[in-house]
Amino acid sequence: MEKLSRQEEEAMQAVWKTGEGNVKLFLENMDEPRPPYTTLASTIKNLEKKGFLSGRLIGNSYLYQWVISEDEYKKKFMNGFVKEYFANSYKELVNFFVEEKKLSAGELKEIIDLIEKGGGMDHK
Repeated sequence: MEKLSRQEEEAMQAVWKTGEGNVKLFLENMDEPRPPYTTLASTIKNLEKKGFLSGRLIGNSYLYQWVISEDEYKKKFMNGFVKEYFANSYKELVNFFVEEKKLSAGELKEIIDLIEKGGGMDHK
């Protein structure tokens, strides 16, 4: 799965938030500043071509829905990100955030508690 551009990610966020809908509805569910309608329509078409969305014609309007869930995208993106930037080590990722003072000792303790409880973090 390829990494999406920022514009594509913002469009997908609107689709995930909306569920099935048309470009106008997706536009309404985007944060300001919103892109022009034609820009979003073009982005939605590209996402359909890439296999992230499926579209169907109802009357004279297209309705789109996601094919790839937000969780699936996050998982694939994060796995690729960790592999590319942190030598495939989640430990290195956490260490980076500690060194940058983005994680406190209390937050690290919460993470350890989650891991010990089997809270869903797969670690290497």
